[in-house]
Amino acid sequence: MRKPKVTVGVCVRNCENTIREAIESIRNQDYPHELIEVIFVDDGSTDKTLLLIKEYASSLDLKVKIFHHKWKGIGYSRNVVVKNAVGDFIVWVDGDIIISSEYIRKLVEFMENNPKVGIAKGQQSLNDSVTILGALEAYSRAASRMVDYRHEKAKFKSLGTGGAIYRAKIFSDTGIFDESMRGYYEDFDLELRVRAFGWSLDTVNVEFSDYERKKVDIKVIWERYWRRGYFAHYFSHKNEGAVKIYKMFPLIAVVAGLLDAVKIYSLIGKKIVFSLPLLFFFKAVAWNMGFLASHLINYEPNSRDMSG
Repeated sequence: MRKPKVTVGVCVRNCENTIREAIESIRNQDYPHELIEVIFVDDGSTDKTLLLIKEYASSLDLKVKIFHHKWKGIGYSRNVVVKNAVGDFIVWVDGDIIISSEYIRKLVEFMENNPKVGIAKGQQSLNDSVTILGALEAYSRAASRMVDYRHEKAKFKSLGTGGAIYRAKIFSDTGIFDESMRGYYEDFDLELRVRAFGWSLDTVNVEFSDYERKKVDIKVIWERYWRRGYFAHYFSHKNEGAVKIYKMFPLIAVVAGLLDAVKIYSLIGKKIVFSLPLLFFFKAVAWNMGFLASHLINYEPNSRDMSG
């Protein structure tokens, strides 16, 4: 039986501290390398990200395409991948993600066995970060995806693009990413359209590690969730009802944090997870400040922005 071709889309901005590990994890995949192409899209990095990509590309035993442009946003960058991909599937590996060696193989096998699934994603690693805050953020993001994505109740639960596999044919149904979404929510917006066309979303039992494995401090968390709140403004107007703003009230976030702490504690048995309500409170405040600011200022990315 013919094995499908896979395009790995790597959309980045200012990832010089993490891009090496991301590329190495792609290099180490046990899926046939002759069936993998990698498309790098640099969205106007001001650090050494593009230089490092070019340096590594020459040593990869994979087909490689490299694109770069002045900052146009994550929606535009993802569309560069979509328009140039030859794979039957697109696997998204952001510049701060590490995927396990069997990651692509297991995702492809899952999609081949589940033809009604349009998008699937592996599971967030629960291995400890170098900081307690990073570990808590990883626990938080892992718990948020511990849902049955095929159920109607999960309609407004987003998988997120980093670490996900997309069936290439979904774009003929849904169209491409919304390029007006320059910071966040381009993936959620597309997921809603994918569902509307009758495709399912799901998760796969294979792990990836995200930015939380690195040094994460309060400032990093604040900036990320402030930006999420900021970019939620346009998304919420376009997709009415998709953002449950009441759930972002800090006190409600505390309750959600406690419920997620119980989920994670049942898996790893570490009492530190019961600090999650405090983290949820902090992130909710940052999100709300960003959401309010979206009505007042025009936001441009800074040197800490990373796709994903």
